[in-house]
Amino acid sequence: MFYIKKILALLFTIIFVECSAQTEEKAGKLSPKEFSIPPSPVFDLMGVTPSQINKTSDIKDFKVDWSFKSWRLNPNIAIQSQPFWELLYNRKSLKKYQQANPFMRKLASIDVSAGTVQTDENDRRIGFATKINLIKRKDPLLAKDLYADIDPQFDEEKKQLETDLKELKLKLDTTSNILEKPGLRDQIRQKQDALVTINSRRIAAINERAAIFISENWNSASLDFAFGRVYTYQSDSAGSLKKLRLNRNTGWGIWLNGGLPIGKRLMLSGLIRTTWYEEELNFLLRNINTGVEQEQAAVAENTIYSMGLNLRYGSPIYSFFVEFLYERKALKTPEEALKETFQEPANTQIVSNTVKWTVVNPNSLSFGGDWRVGKNVILNYGMRWILDSNLKSKAFVPIAGISCMMR
Repeated sequence: MFYIKKILALLFTIIFVECSAQTEEKAGKLSPKEFSIPPSPVFDLMGVTPSQINKTSDIKDFKVDWSFKSWRLNPNIAIQSQPFWELLYNRKSLKKYQQANPFMRKLASIDVSAGTVQTDENDRRIGFATKINLIKRKDPLLAKDLYADIDPQFDEEKKQLETDLKELKLKLDTTSNILEKPGLRDQIRQKQDALVTINSRRIAAINERAAIFISENWNSASLDFAFGRVYTYQSDSAGSLKKLRLNRNTGWGIWLNGGLPIGKRLMLSGLIRTTWYEEELNFLLRNINTGVEQEQAAVAENTIYSMGLNLRYGSPIYSFFVEFLYERKALKTPEEALKETFQEPANTQIVSNTVKWTVVNPNSLSFGGDWRVGKNVILNYGMRWILDSNLKSKAFVPIAGISCMMR
């Protein structure tokens, strides 16, 4: 255990140093700061994030997430990106995005994520999710007045630099005084360097103003729609995938996730989600004539409805949250599910008290927070208290995660 803790500490350090060392913008590309950097939607669907009701997000870049639920070094990783933004709008200027119609801007907010986690039972979970922003009350890139003077300023500087450079080169070619030439060459290099960096300086100016805008609107109202699919397989010690699990850990999900500001420091977020999956039922079937009991299995289609609220206090750098999530199966008892899907053969009867399925505890109370430890890195942490339908404690789970923008 001691060595595992040391390895984990080293891993966290490497992740932090590598991600924080990345520059704020890619050369020639627009990479504005985000309102937030929450975990990927596929991790939301898997339920492996510290907060199950996360802040909405519009990441505008590639991102990687790590999720940690124990000291074991499980490779719990998700990647996330926005392909339409990258292909259509990640350019040197904001004009194309600002002039796009509302539908195209919604299209640019689509992000896709894929991830995998290993459970404490050594099951391997693999999934994907897609999310689109439906409502964004404050888009920093559409605050045109905020950036109105930037393009004219840098366009004028570029024009002046090109004029100066032309004059210096002409003077260098025509001067007969060799003592002037070293100084002229130095001036030419300085003008050329200024021209080379003009786009990166333009983007830095945009990002600086976007950061000011975001710091004032970190809890802006927003609404996201997402859907995804998760598969869970039994696996062996070598990691080979075996039988597909038929329970709530394998299925489709769609959800709405939104938030509203309460003043400058508070944010209220909500989640409504529906998950469709196949439920494996195990029971004994008794022969009425002989009394012999035989193990039997059946598969029923089931649905889980999830809803919850999250109250978050903080700022763009850090926040703390408390949340409650309630979940309910459409088929409430295993006997009800079995009745929907299985008809016992003649001269047999189901031993009703043996019908079993995967238990879903309906209530969870979570609390924790996040800390933006660098320009591109955020640490998420939390503790989840799981309760049954009678509010009896069933588990208390600590969870931590790291999200890193890949710049």
